[in-house]
Amino acid sequence: MTGAIAQKFAGTPKDLGGFAVRRVLPFARQRMVGPFIFFDQMGPAEFAPGQGIDVRPHPHIGLATVTYLFDGALGHRDSLGEDLVIRPGDVNWMTAGRGVVHSERTPAPERAAGHRMFGIQTWVALPQGSEDMPPAFHHHKASTLPEFDRDGGRFNLILGTAWGHAAPVDAFSPIFYLHGLMPAGSGTALDIDHAERAIYVVEGEVTLDGEQVAPGEMAVLDPGTVAHLLARTDSRIMMCGGDSLGRRHINWNFVAADRASIDQARKDWSDAARAGFPANGRFILPPGETEHIPLPE
Repeated sequence: MTGAIAQKFAGTPKDLGGFAVRRVLPFARQRMVGPFIFFDQMGPAEFAPGQGIDVRPHPHIGLATVTYLFDGALGHRDSLGEDLVIRPGDVNWMTAGRGVVHSERTPAPERAAGHRMFGIQTWVALPQGSEDMPPAFHHHKASTLPEFDRDGGRFNLILGTAWGHAAPVDAFSPIFYLHGLMPAGSGTALDIDHAERAIYVVEGEVTLDGEQVAPGEMAVLDPGTVAHLLARTDSRIMMCGGDSLGRRHINWNFVAADRASIDQARKDWSDAARAGFPANGRFILPPGETEHIPLPE
């Protein structure tokens, strides 16, 4: 790598049965960026009438999930009783803590009409003192998030603090997460004051200190450096990072500093499924859901 880039890598495409995702984090040589431990690009995908996404109820521990859409709509149901639809620019911030269960499905109107789905899903690891906190869910409308111009680009701050702005989402460690639309020829200095920082190119053609970062690639910056980002064509980017939380284990949908916590969560999910998800258990199904994803071997 040259200039301020410490690491650059491409996401791995995965076909989920007619719906493509690009898995960026975790990567073999870059397991996390700040607290971000999972980063998936969803689509773009076109769904014909009658088709859609159906992610059956599944559990999480030790993390917060963040869904951010460019196009489309996604229905969210969880074991806290939340049942709503996320649309472009909104933020769903679901804190799993000691355990939550949720499903993600295409809403009925979009399924009937056909629709386009395009967005990013990330997991943010929780600090050790918050891993066992009670689960919670917060929905933030696009209109409540900071939106600002900088050096010709248009940016939305999804989480944390950056460039003098602060998002209203209640995060648990120093963090930033930005969505940017940069017209051809625009450029800016990445003088974001966080320990770990990365840029992901969704669409377009950009360079960092003259080095190209292609669509589907993430570039991790050296700590303390100030790289210059230039859009050679109209481009869409995401930037993320924050303080390191130290090593985390990840297994299926579970994240924890202690592997024993993951082993216990796997056992509790299997036991709950076998017992029919009793109401007093650690993991229960969202209201209105009767299916679940079995624990993988």
